[in-house]
Amino acid sequence: MSFILLQTSRATKDMGKMLGGDEEKDPDAAKKEEERQEALRQEEEERKAKYAKMEAEREVMRQGIRDKYGIKKKEEKEAEAQAALEANAEGSLTRPKKAIPPGCGDEEEEEEESILDTVIKYLPGPLQDMFKK
Repeated sequence: MSFILLQTSRATKDMGKMLGGDEEKDPDAAKKEEERQEALRQEEEERKAKYAKMEAEREVMRQGIRDKYGIKKKEEKEAEAQAALEANAEGSLTRPKKAIPPGCGDEEEEEEESILDTVIKYLPGPLQDMFKK
């Protein structure tokens, strides 16, 4: 019978808590919560430091590969291209022209001239003179 009384007393305490009744107040609860929060902050800082260290090691390895093969970072390429555009645009009031890669258009003009010369060769003499002028 004492077993049943113990069970009912526990049940009433638990039900009282669920219904919003008085909870047992732990005098050190605030202190424990503060310590728990501090421990979480410290763990987070340690985790961030660990990953920052790992990323720094990876960057050193990446830089070694870039140096070995003469590869530039994306940011460096973009910065050089921007600097080149700014250097060309100094004193200009209009936007800079798009850069034409070397070799583009040069070959076509030579081919057009050679085709024109070829056509002129097959024309009669007076017409050749007209086109040469």
